Amino acid sequence: MSKKSHKKSTKPSNLAQTAAKSAKAKAGKTPKAAAKTLRGTVAASQQAASKPLKLSTIAPSGGGAKVNAKAKATTMGSPTAPSTMIAEGDTAPNFSLPRDGGGRVCLRDFGGKKLVLFFYPKADTPGCTREAIAFTALSDEFSRSGAAVVGISADTVKAQEKFRDKHNLSVPLISDETHEMLEAYGAWGEKSMYGRKFMGIVRTTVLIRPDGRIARLWRNVKVDGHADEVLAATRNL
Repeated sequence: MSKKSHKKSTKPSNLAQTAAKSAKAKAGKTPKAAAKTLRGTVAASQQAASKPLKLSTIAPSGGGAKVNAKAKATTMGSPTAPSTMIAEGDTAPNFSLPRDGGGRVCLRDFGGKKLVLFFYPKADTPGCTREAIAFTALSDEFSRSGAAVVGISADTVKAQEKFRDKHNLSVPLISDETHEMLEAYGAWGEKSMYGRKFMGIVRTTVLIRPDGRIARLWRNVKVDGHADEVLAATRNL
């Protein structure tokens, strides 16, 4: 066999070897690429898992956790927990606010006496009118039980006086236009009406002991029969 024919016969073998090396190289790179991809996936998943949760996405679990008023208003239903929460046994927050007829009403004015505070949403609306009339009708009974009764809303003094005169109300009516007392007693919070949410007065009644501590709290009050229920609690205090 000539050298020329020998060279021709070896070309197919060289091509086969080249193809084999290429295949081997590709096969050798595939596990490395897979391992690199796997390491990247694991690292990404670990990074995502370690990302801190935002507080705003977690509903309050209670237990005295402090949450700002705006967050509460956003996460609660209707009516919601008010911006400030007080509890039975707490010392009643102090206040000094203008009332119908002139002058001011202060917590210290009732030192040594039982005190009923009823917070109502708006003067001269149907539910608030029934509630104020009911407390007025029982005012002598409350007095005999050693308790004073005071109504509070965010209406102006002038509106309170008009409300008083229209319905012959005898209980003092306090004007808290700044919502300072309303918030302190937990009577200011988010409400809902016809699918619309807004901040307002949550109908609330507070019974305070002669020593200045809160004896009973009624929240989201239903007007009918409520004044009688509060009078019974006052008598038992």
